[in-house]
Amino acid sequence: MDAEELLKRYAAGERDFSGIYLEEADLSGANLSGANLSRANLLAANLSGANLSGANLSYAKLSLARFIGTNLEGASVTDADAVCARFENANLKGSYLSDFGRAHRAYFQNTIVGNGDILVEESIEG
Repeated sequence: MDAEELLKRYAAGERDFSGIYLEEADLSGANLSGANLSRANLLAANLSGANLSGANLSYAKLSLARFIGTNLEGASVTDADAVCARFENANLKGSYLSDFGRAHRAYFQNTIVGNGDILVEESIEG
């Protein structure tokens, strides 16, 4: 399945996309609110401007993905792999950095996390 097919199925009411393979997909501006993307491969995907509020991204591969202006409020990121992912002006309210399985070298700028704290500029090492 490619990004276009995913968006068509989402528009038709489907929400379970667990395990989907969308490496390097362009999902910028997509509305995937409440979608189940657990165990999805979104390696190097562009999710800038997307609405992923309430989405399930548990165990997803998010390394090298771009989340610029992305709404992830209330999204589950439990054990997601976000190595070298980029979060700028993103909303991760309700999610905690400690929820990520691996997020070393991830970059956060002007990103809302947890209970509303704002990371002005932070890169996670280790």
